[in-house]
Amino acid sequence: MTLLLAEIEVQSRSVLAREEARLAGVRTLDGLRRWRDALVEANTLHDGSYGCALGALCAQLSDDDDRSRAALASAFDSWRQLLIETLARLRDLGVLTIEADPDKLGTGLLAALQGGHILAQNARSPRPMADALDMALDRIDAFADR
Repeated sequence: MTLLLAEIEVQSRSVLAREEARLAGVRTLDGLRRWRDALVEANTLHDGSYGCALGALCAQLSDDDDRSRAALASAFDSWRQLLIETLARLRDLGVLTIEADPDKLGTGLLAALQGGHILAQNARSPRPMADALDMALDRIDAFADR
């Protein structure tokens, strides 16, 4: 295994373990907002410059290294799956309506998070990340079973 692939593995394990722990207990939309708040808080501690380790590696390596791209794609797929499972759990618990599509909503939530990280890092402000996540969560909230 190359040094780059080893670094991707270490970063992937770290990010996925953290996200799995944060998402495992989410049983309400408020819980999902607390997940968002924890991400934004971590970003705030670094004045927005706290980017995603996996996103940074992806930006640097994916275009030129197929092995790195495949390893990163696998990590992002695992992260997306964690979000899908969380949203499916919310739907199964009756928090979200049956019309909610966890796959689509999970993909959008991860895209908002990653795009938010990039914009926050560039702006040196957590605000773009918070806004992107809020928009994604507002979309999810539209499927709340009230």
